Amino acid sequence: MASSHLDQAADTQMATAPLATNQSKRQAIIIGATGLVGKYLLNELIAIYDTVIVIARSCPAQMSVNMECYELSDFGQLAHTMQNLKLGRHTDAFTCLGSTKKQAGSKSGFRQIDFEYNLAFAKACHEQGVGRFFLLSALGADAGSRFFYNQVKGELEEAIIDLGFKQLSIFQPSLLLGKHKGRPAERLAQTAFKLMSPIVPKSLPARPISARRVAGAMVMQAEKLHARRNYFQYDKDDEHKVSIIRNQDMLKMTDTHKR
Repeated sequence: MASSHLDQAADTQMATAPLATNQSKRQAIIIGATGLVGKYLLNELIAIYDTVIVIARSCPAQMSVNMECYELSDFGQLAHTMQNLKLGRHTDAFTCLGSTKKQAGSKSGFRQIDFEYNLAFAKACHEQGVGRFFLLSALGADAGSRFFYNQVKGELEEAIIDLGFKQLSIFQPSLLLGKHKGRPAERLAQTAFKLMSPIVPKSLPARPISARRVAGAMVMQAEKLHARRNYFQYDKDDEHKVSIIRNQDMLKMTDTHKR
């Protein structure tokens, strides 16, 4: 799998390069906005994008004036719903959609949500000219893994990479800290981590991370790519670029803000 870490040199260049004028309104589209990471990400997106499109089974309780929400009870109809939306190169796409085998009821149900629905969303975005795609995956994602969860996550990463987005950012967090609904295993793991956190090295690559910090890292990456496009007008080196933002990267990115 192709991968690249955040380019610090480019950040330095952006600090001194002249700003290019770009009057196009920014638009974001997101699925999984009611989940643990998604709800934090949505709050971040509405603060920086002119329009935020949400596709969900039920719309968020609190709606912002710059939000458009489309309720979809059957995500099997996701591609059809998206045909009526006006997306394009100035739209950034985010997915935080995910489940567990227990929540989905079976392996096939889990695969339908985590692989099929996410891939359908990615395909629809790519067909409409979306250039930047942000995927919430998981630490250990590997299509060749003997663990079903990691295998499905890895297969999804590979399938979306193959679509050929101009810029694809994949986020691989460890155990997510936050209020999980219907995930007793995660709650138990969080409790154990709280007890052991004083002796867990902060440099540990698999150290648990809060959902808020993951959302913050996703927005930081989106803002970085947006600034890069304004300064460099999509440098050829950024064409079909895949960035893997691993757990330790997100911890470092958000350390100053202590999200």
